[in-house]
Amino acid sequence: MKEQLVTKKILKWYDLNKRSLPWRKNISSQKRQYYTLVSEFMLQQTQVATVIPYFKRFIKDIPDIGSLSKVHNKKLIKLWEGLGYYSRAKNLKKTAQIVVKNFKGKLPNDFENLISFPGIGSYTASAILAIAFNKPYIPLDGNIERVLKRYLYLKKDKEIQKDNLIKEKFIFGMSSRSGDYAQALMELGALICKPTNPLCYQCPISNKCKSFKKKDFNLTKNIKKNRDKYFLLKVYKKKKKYLLIKNTKFNFLKNLKIFPMEELSKPKDFNKNLNFKMSNMNMNIKIQYLKNSEKFKSPFWVDEKKLYKYILPSFTKKIVKYLERN
Repeated sequence: MKEQLVTKKILKWYDLNKRSLPWRKNISSQKRQYYTLVSEFMLQQTQVATVIPYFKRFIKDIPDIGSLSKVHNKKLIKLWEGLGYYSRAKNLKKTAQIVVKNFKGKLPNDFENLISFPGIGSYTASAILAIAFNKPYIPLDGNIERVLKRYLYLKKDKEIQKDNLIKEKFIFGMSSRSGDYAQALMELGALICKPTNPLCYQCPISNKCKSFKKKDFNLTKNIKKNRDKYFLLKVYKKKKKYLLIKNTKFNFLKNLKIFPMEELSKPKDFNKNLNFKMSNMNMNIKIQYLKNSEKFKSPFWVDEKKLYKYILPSFTKKIVKYLERN
């Protein structure tokens, strides 16, 4: 595969400047597939620095796809605790089970099969194919999008639509080192073409970058509006313990332990006690203290002094800490 000059420059920069990340180790192809699968699930909506310690603990306790397919859910969630978006962990296990059952424990190396697995979309499938199988894919993550928008000076609404970015990304060409090249483009966005104050004088392709020539590095974004939602959170306390229930009601934090809550529709005179940002939802929470807890089936009581012992979402832990402070 003949490589363009821009491709060679980016790869040369990457070889000299890439970060040492635990999923980039020189390992067998089988382990690379597993490391890529786990790391890409963890990196969905989560920064690299946050993921590193979680990834290390995860592969130490669950070293391969067979172990992952059989791991107890309690252990899985405990290892994931603090990363958030717990559906990722559950989908990761479901994917492992499908791979073990239908593919003899080996990740398939085609897009159609990968994208059919729970929790794997177009980006993750492309990343796995590039990094784990060295296939000619450029996964379009936020870092690569940013490089592309600046390199081509894409500002208009129609220019920054996902469909157009997918077409335009081929300006970067392809490489026989597809796995390295996909990571090189991501790394360029993460380390050099940063959201603010990009380090253009360290960039290997700044001489062809239209934003650099115009000295205009502002990015136009597709703005997602946060939806305002209102909740009444009910607090029951007995002998210094708080009552929690299994969440079967809301799509967020599904099947995890939360305080009893109910959603309110456009309430009047709503004096919130707490506010949380979750995905594109702006959660306004009002706290109500109650005594009678007999109506709940299988309530779960937690001692605020032993929070570290429980498998709880950080959302619930933060509320307990707020209650203790107030």
